[in-house]
Amino acid sequence: MKKSPQKKAPPAVQYTILPRDLSGHLFDVTVTVAEPDPEGQVFVLPAWIPGSYMIREFARNIVRIRAESNGQAVNLDKLDKHTWKAAPCSGPLSVWYEVYAWDLSVRAAHLDQTHGFFNGTSVYLRALGKEEAPHQVDIQAPQDPVAANWRVATSLPELGARRYGFGTYLAANYDELIDHPVEMGEFELATFKAHGVPHDIVVTGRVPNLDMARLQADLKAICEAQIAFFEPKTKRAPMNRYVFLTMVVGDGYGGLEHRASTALICSRADLPSTATPKGSEPGEGYLKFLGLCSHEYFHTWNVKRIKPAVFAPYDLQVENYTPLLWLFEGFTSYYDDLMLVRAGIIDETTYFKLLAKTVGSVLRGSGRTKQSVAESSFDAWSKYYRQDENAANAIISYYTKGSLIALAFDLTIRAKTSGAKSLDDVMLALWQRYGRDFYPSVGRGVTEGEVEALFDEVSGVKLRTMFERYVRGTEDLPLAKLYAPFGVKLVDERKGTKPSLDANVGRDTGGARLTGVHEGGPAHRAGLSAGDILIALDGIRVTGNPSNLDTLLARYKVGDKVTVHAFRRDELMSFDVVLQGDRVPGISLSHAPGGKKGAALARPSER
Repeated sequence: MKKSPQKKAPPAVQYTILPRDLSGHLFDVTVTVAEPDPEGQVFVLPAWIPGSYMIREFARNIVRIRAESNGQAVNLDKLDKHTWKAAPCSGPLSVWYEVYAWDLSVRAAHLDQTHGFFNGTSVYLRALGKEEAPHQVDIQAPQDPVAANWRVATSLPELGARRYGFGTYLAANYDELIDHPVEMGEFELATFKAHGVPHDIVVTGRVPNLDMARLQADLKAICEAQIAFFEPKTKRAPMNRYVFLTMVVGDGYGGLEHRASTALICSRADLPSTATPKGSEPGEGYLKFLGLCSHEYFHTWNVKRIKPAVFAPYDLQVENYTPLLWLFEGFTSYYDDLMLVRAGIIDETTYFKLLAKTVGSVLRGSGRTKQSVAESSFDAWSKYYRQDENAANAIISYYTKGSLIALAFDLTIRAKTSGAKSLDDVMLALWQRYGRDFYPSVGRGVTEGEVEALFDEVSGVKLRTMFERYVRGTEDLPLAKLYAPFGVKLVDERKGTKPSLDANVGRDTGGARLTGVHEGGPAHRAGLSAGDILIALDGIRVTGNPSNLDTLLARYKVGDKVTVHAFRRDELMSFDVVLQGDRVPGISLSHAPGGKKGAALARPSER
């Protein structure tokens, strides 16, 4: 007698998500728990999203919420700003809620007549106690006729859905569920393989004459260079498929990493055009976009799998403090442009120009003398992600200075080992010991002490002094000295004879608005402040065009006194300003006579 096939039990936690009201920007979401906690099932929405270190209170976007079981309403008590508890009931228990989605960024959710996008942290309530069970989601098509041709793009594994289609998807657990953002709409799509792994490029938004062929070729080169970097022998990627989800706007820039995808936002002008002659060098905007893609892709290894110990696992309801973001964001920032060189997209001269800009940005603000990158990492939640007009005078970026610390470690290790070792060897050791086996179960993160010990062990160089001075301390990095053995000359040629207010200036209808005033500069000493609107300099009108102020200042010499009239709020004020020489760093890098090109950039296999 033939046995009838047994039906598989449904996943312990199931979701449906429907883009119900496109013009109202509302998703309908239902979460169903097959066997709710007999003492009352608790549901929590994350307060932040990994990779963006600020409490964002996603629960504030839940408009309405209710629960039911077996057709009967179930009482749902709100315990705090992002937590609800259902009354005890027999399963299954379903909670329906409405999510307002009008955040056009890579961090949250957005929905209108042109597309829908969401991160799981914005829409999926977590069923406490069920996090390690399989999670299924049914992504439903909107009923609005304007969305008749919409498709779905996500790296989430398909269950009943076809690739790029609406339907059911499956995650092994809640952590995986929220690590695969979803884009839906009408988008341009292309696929390439990097060392055998399919990679999708999804572009949402109007981009006339998009040169998708060039974008494919360049991203393929970047991805293959990075896969080979971490797995030089096997060329094995840590995922089976990868998706670049790209939202195109008039003016925008940003990215957020995930384990098998990245969410990107970019300016339309930054993408390559078929109108550009073939073989042209990448323009500044396109280079910026490729650097962003390279950065987020490198995170596939560095922070999505190699993690600080405090991120293994994440606590998504409160801040997760770590002093190591200089390693995970800063080192990624170092390698993102370096990988453009190794992928053959830019040459060393272009790389030096990008690096010079980073060095200049770090040296520009006095905050670098007050906050270390370890402190900056720890304070990311309250300072870096909440910057104000005084940021340049108070904090340092663990991205930019962190990237220069990576460069300093790289040059030091190369010089002291005569090229036998480099920072590459340290990154490979981090990958092999802490990242390679992180999934499918949650692996072990790395501590600050383990990081420092590993640097010494792998390089064979005692690096404690560098950690004390540049990571935990605030000293400027001696990059010119470190580059010298490699025949590279780094100089800082500031325009000291150019008169300056030493303030950042933006446009305003009433004049030139000061957006930031640098500590110790002429504007600061005279009493000018961020927010002041300059309307006249020695009785001559200052317009809203920043170049107009430069033109007026060019008629003076360093040391001259000028009278500046400005509005602070609605009050007219007068300031006597003694002009100083421009303090903006003028960094350049070049090969010294006899210097060997590429000596400080070589891959391990080239040494």
